[in-house]
Amino acid sequence: MIRDEKRIDTDVNKGLEIPLGKRTPLYRFLEILPGALSYLGVILLFVLSWISPVLGAIYLLIIIAMTFVKAIGTAFRTVQGYRVMKQAERVDWRRRVLDLTDPHEAYERLREGEETSYGFLEHVQNLKILSAVEGKSEPKPDEIYQAVIMTAYNEGREILEPSIEAVKQSTFPRERIIFVLAYEERGGVQMEETAKSLRTQFKGVFKDFLLVKHPDNLADEIVGKGPNLTYAGEFLRTYLEKRRITIENVVVTSLDCDNRVHEKYLDAVTYEFLVRPDRQHYSYQPVSLFTNNIWDASAPMRVIAISNSFFNIISTMRPHLLRNFASHAQPMAALVGMGFWSKRTIVEDGHQYWRSLFYFEGKYEVVPIRLPIYQDAVVAGSLTATLKAQFVQLRRWDYGASDVAYVGVRLFTSKRERKVPFWQLFPKFMRLLDGHVTLAVMAPVVAFGGWVPMIMNLSSRGAVAWNLPNVVGWIQMITMIGLIITVVISLQMLPRRPERYKKHRTLGMLIQWILMPVVAIVYQSAAAFYSQTRLMLGRYMEKFDVTVKLTKK
Repeated sequence: MIRDEKRIDTDVNKGLEIPLGKRTPLYRFLEILPGALSYLGVILLFVLSWISPVLGAIYLLIIIAMTFVKAIGTAFRTVQGYRVMKQAERVDWRRRVLDLTDPHEAYERLREGEETSYGFLEHVQNLKILSAVEGKSEPKPDEIYQAVIMTAYNEGREILEPSIEAVKQSTFPRERIIFVLAYEERGGVQMEETAKSLRTQFKGVFKDFLLVKHPDNLADEIVGKGPNLTYAGEFLRTYLEKRRITIENVVVTSLDCDNRVHEKYLDAVTYEFLVRPDRQHYSYQPVSLFTNNIWDASAPMRVIAISNSFFNIISTMRPHLLRNFASHAQPMAALVGMGFWSKRTIVEDGHQYWRSLFYFEGKYEVVPIRLPIYQDAVVAGSLTATLKAQFVQLRRWDYGASDVAYVGVRLFTSKRERKVPFWQLFPKFMRLLDGHVTLAVMAPVVAFGGWVPMIMNLSSRGAVAWNLPNVVGWIQMITMIGLIITVVISLQMLPRRPERYKKHRTLGMLIQWILMPVVAIVYQSAAAFYSQTRLMLGRYMEKFDVTVKLTKK
């Protein structure tokens, strides 16, 4: 529960936190804006069709054309991103990190090489640059520590243990990995017993295995993951100070309890961290793939999980648009400076991008780490419970629309208080707003919009209104080519089929895609409208609904 709900945050424009309680008029307007535009996008089709079927058709075809272009782009970026991810997995990231120990020697050894592996030419160029600054106070690879904060609520050992084991299997030296299991007091006695048991099991594996219990009902906190992460971050800062470990040499990765990192992930983060002179101004984003339990998930959940995995693959191919999502890494010094993560939002991961951008006054970027972190698809105790849990998860993600107000109120303020140049921030604001509106509007308009001009003009026999459904249908058929491409990649992305499932389960992985239109409307669009409507009405989502994590044996 949030304490002191009536208090007005008078430092909204200057501080990093979102306000609690009453908002300013501008903030409220911007909270209403995404939902208002989404509803307007649907209503406008009916209004224009009522005025004239031609106007309705033009409006619809513009939206269809945008969808068509995005579908083609999605197919291309998915193929490209998947290929690059596989190339990055084959790289010996430990070797590249060790090359940074003596960049001059490594540069002389490699500069005439003809290697064609992922990022090799960039690696040689990095060695050349680092050779020029050698001798300055740049950290060496053996001075870097990786801290992993894994949050947990009431999950069992069967979820937590494989995730910790994945960190254990890292190629990065375990004597410089600090593992922090951050669990909630509200998780109860069983959670505490599980945490202590895991600490005993993994004792001596890492430099340290720390348990941090986040107390319940702290002031100025929502019930969510952000407060837990921040509490653990503060604990980690004290730990580092006591051990006299330089915080500028520590990188922190936040993980959910079902996240299983690629064995080379920590080395890849270390490498990207070391080759950047202004390294504190970056965060590092791996590719989240929801495939841990994909064979156990029901068909609608598989479609959503794989679609979200594709989105994350595509995002790595557009670094200028990349934002923090789910698991990500950030330097400890930067986290300390900005007060770690927000304690007032249920979307602390995506919000961390904007928080960091304003803290560094626009001099902040997200670096793609093109290695996977494997996560769970939604699987609950029954099909009904699973369907509900999936909607709850998506509406939480879509509550990222709350960042429209957070960003907009800073955009439309004085130059002195904005801190980020207007023309740097404005395109980011517009893409943020467009993304949430598009998520809500596109699916229902594309699916049913072709019939609206005809329904609104039943007394008319105009060719435009009566032929529009056929035109839309043909465009949708062409768009299916992009879907077929992604289906082929989805089959390559699947982990090995468990022995408990017969071969016909693989056939189900193909047939499931006929559910795509239904899933897009019932889940993606409906969840977006739900979250945006809550924002419009001022019914803020201030409790993190934990997604149920179950495994089948």
